Amino acid sequence: MLKIVKDNVASLREKSELVTLPLSKEDENLLKEMVSYLKKSQDEKYCQKHHIRAGVGLAAPQIGVNKRMFAIYYTKEDEVVEYGLVNPKIIQNSMKKVALKGGEGCLSVDEDHSGFVYRYDKIVMKAYDVVSKKEVLIKAKGYDAIVLQHEYDHLDGILYYDRINKKEPNKEIPNSYLI
Repeated sequence: MLKIVKDNVASLREKSELVTLPLSKEDENLLKEMVSYLKKSQDEKYCQKHHIRAGVGLAAPQIGVNKRMFAIYYTKEDEVVEYGLVNPKIIQNSMKKVALKGGEGCLSVDEDHSGFVYRYDKIVMKAYDVVSKKEVLIKAKGYDAIVLQHEYDHLDGILYYDRINKKEPNKEIPNSYLI
């Protein structure tokens, strides 16, 4: 089972290194294991048995590997969103911002940090995906864009609470909306 690095560990604040492609078997297997971890974490009984929290995203730095890769897994409506992304890059973004009403959380952060985390409402991300075994161009909006940007931040040593306005954590900003 993967061990989650907590936010008091210095390596979580480091910028991650690009991953060499074609992907090594070791990196491919690690990313597959990260996706598997997320799937299992969404089973309540599994979480209780193994004393873990549910998650929808997991970046390599969160398991002590400072490489530019992360996994995403969740269902919305009848759709499964599943990626194992290598060297992701945001190549386009909207001016409009979005935030979760209830704030964000993180597997590496045990203490609650309330406040709005504003992110781009729409992004286009380019990466190699281990799940589909090809280069992908992901067009994401709203919640999907938030999840991708949250994990992307981990690759640059940024945690979600770094993006909360310290003086006015629940301040709504112009050209934004809450979901």
